[in-house]
Amino acid sequence: MFFFFTCGTHTFTSRLAGAENLTVQCQNCGNFSGHVYKRWEWFTFCFIPVIPFSLKPYKEVGCHICNFYQDTKYRPDVQGQMGWNNGQGQQGMMMGPPGHGPPPAGVPQQHPQYK
Repeated sequence: MFFFFTCGTHTFTSRLAGAENLTVQCQNCGNFSGHVYKRWEWFTFCFIPVIPFSLKPYKEVGCHICNFYQDTKYRPDVQGQMGWNNGQGQQGMMMGPPGHGPPPAGVPQQHPQYK
């Protein structure tokens, strides 16, 4: 009699609660496509998750363009936006791509003159 068992791993990935709408810059490719994910890797037996590889899930910033993941402890901009400052203030906070938003105060508004 022959039994065939499959063993492997599976990574469960979901958006981190409280950061579902947060989009940050990827530090690998530079695109503003990074999202904060909760990733948890499990050992599977016959496609059933049995044993987790860690006691708690990883909190990472992931880019879907270049498939790069980085732990949130190395991203003070993400920690500042989520309120995980640890008393460091809001240094290095990313607000989005440059060139968007209203002009600085004191800059006169000029409309183009068409002739």
